[in-house]
Amino acid sequence: MKLIVGNKNYSSWSLRAWLACKQSGLSFEELTVPILGDDWDKRKRERDDIAPSSGKVPILWDGDAVVWDSLAIIEYLADKVGRDRFWPKADDARAMARSMVAELHSSYFDLRRECPMNIRAVARGFRPGEGVKADVVRILQLWAEARARFGKGGPFLFGTFCAADIIYAPVVSRFRTYGFVVPGFAQGYMEAVWEHDWMAEWIAAAEAEDWVIEQYEVPVEA
Repeated sequence: MKLIVGNKNYSSWSLRAWLACKQSGLSFEELTVPILGDDWDKRKRERDDIAPSSGKVPILWDGDAVVWDSLAIIEYLADKVGRDRFWPKADDARAMARSMVAELHSSYFDLRRECPMNIRAVARGFRPGEGVKADVVRILQLWAEARARFGKGGPFLFGTFCAADIIYAPVVSRFRTYGFVVPGFAQGYMEAVWEHDWMAEWIAAAEAEDWVIEQYEVPVEA
């Protein structure tokens, strides 16, 4: 398999697909392409491995099969290796995990717009809008319910690391970058995600990148 991802400092959806590949346990080749640079449009036209997704990353190639969109990649890999590797086994826990993943995939537009992922940066004096505040409250409510009902088996949302944690990992990054104050249970969860071996590997690679995308550097200061 080959996974094409964007700049690790900024590309939240690439992070999700990469974590999904790690979670699958399957071996994969990784290719990072700098998105939104001066030559990005040219790269999209010229690269056959990027073209099927209309120039979007991440993209997973598995032989002749090509999958784009992070959630589609999660589901494709779950089909290959067994769904229990990605989703809780119990029906009630799996139902909530799927709903949380789907909600993030289609929601929280204010948080995404005002707080782009930037692993290297720390916000100074960031003041979220009302839409962002509502998104954060909703996310914390979901985290609290998942942890209270299903989190007794470990430090993650449903105890052990699963698709829900993969999808919410960039949210953890955003909460850290923009200095959101969260309750103790959420802080503990965020630390567990941030200190996960795979996250540590991605963070180190993001910090080593020399690409800068100015539109994602505002309003934060490094």
